[in-house]
Amino acid sequence: MVPAPATELLLRDIPSYGGSVWGELCTPTGAALLKYFCQEFDSRPVMRVNKTGYGMGKKDFEQANCIRAMWGETDGSKDSVIELRCNLDDMTPEGIGFAMECLMEAGALDVYTIPVGMKKNRPGVLLTCMCRMEQREEMIRLLFLHTTTLGLRENVCSRYTLERSVDTLESIYGPVRMKRVSGWGTVREKAEYEDIARIAREQGISLQQVNQTIGHTKKEDRKTGLMKET
Repeated sequence: MVPAPATELLLRDIPSYGGSVWGELCTPTGAALLKYFCQEFDSRPVMRVNKTGYGMGKKDFEQANCIRAMWGETDGSKDSVIELRCNLDDMTPEGIGFAMECLMEAGALDVYTIPVGMKKNRPGVLLTCMCRMEQREEMIRLLFLHTTTLGLRENVCSRYTLERSVDTLESIYGPVRMKRVSGWGTVREKAEYEDIARIAREQGISLQQVNQTIGHTKKEDRKTGLMKET
């Protein structure tokens, strides 16, 4: 019986299909590795292939009994986001600030304002809320609930992002989170602001002094491999 019961159990929630080969092509061990290491299953992304590995099986089938794995790097990722916008000329700064807080707490990607001139020569604010597609309805509801706008405008935009990770650096002041981004030919990192601000307050020194000390520690830890990803 193919797949074997153990393999079928491990492959649950994983996309799979049958072929023309009569025999076991996926073992419980292979299914377990897929289940553990793979985070998502999709078509091959655009990437620069760095390494390729082949594995050859011992059984004879109607076609080549081999598997190929490729290791590569993508230039960031692309997705679509929505911009919801409205013009406001009859709200207090406190009211606009509260609306922005509510949108961010609900999961908006970003919320920002731009000063604009409106009808009757009134100074106003252009409020923009950026969110994912699946958040559209909730964000529209919150905008109408917490602002005085009578209408919203929607733009669907392509968004290009860098890969992000967080490392923990053990400094003389204690652990400091280091945010790292890469992709599109760019690699950069910086210390988490909340961490360096806390250290500056505790030590009575400036942010610049904290960053200088962390920069020195970072160079030493890079040499010894002490930084760990979180």
